[in-house]
Amino acid sequence: MVTVSPPRPTSAPLVEPAPWAYALQLPHDARAPRVARSTLRVVLATHGLTALADAAELLTSELVSNAYLHAEGDATLRLRALDGGRRLRVSVWDSNPHIPPPFDGRPGGAGLCSVPVEADGGRGLFLVCHYADAWGGYPLGDDLFGRGGKLLWCELGRHAAHPTGAA
Repeated sequence: MVTVSPPRPTSAPLVEPAPWAYALQLPHDARAPRVARSTLRVVLATHGLTALADAAELLTSELVSNAYLHAEGDATLRLRALDGGRRLRVSVWDSNPHIPPPFDGRPGGAGLCSVPVEADGGRGLFLVCHYADAWGGYPLGDDLFGRGGKLLWCELGRHAAHPTGAA
């Protein structure tokens, strides 16, 4: 018996991957950065972004550690696809409304930040602004649920989205 199939198109239409976002509620626990990194690895592998894994793990760990060290309660990690799934935005919300330098400047990371040699901290966020393609912070006012706080974010993958390095 002969089976007849419809002809295959000579070129498949370009289909953008569906946008995705994941959110993870993290307790105020010293193990939260490790949980965040593990979750991130699974998400990146699932969506074919393993090339971003090393840098994304470092930056996620720094943002979650900052939330643990400087806020009293829970934090929320959000991972979101940008540019049709070729780039990644990592956001961390915590209840402390203070936006630390360099995130208290212009959103988007217009320039690199620096940490004074004598500073007791801030080197983790320096790594974020050094390795991320863009970064920023936003204060969040109290809402109906009284959450307030701040959101620190960074983006990765500009060079993965543009292999030649052109933006």
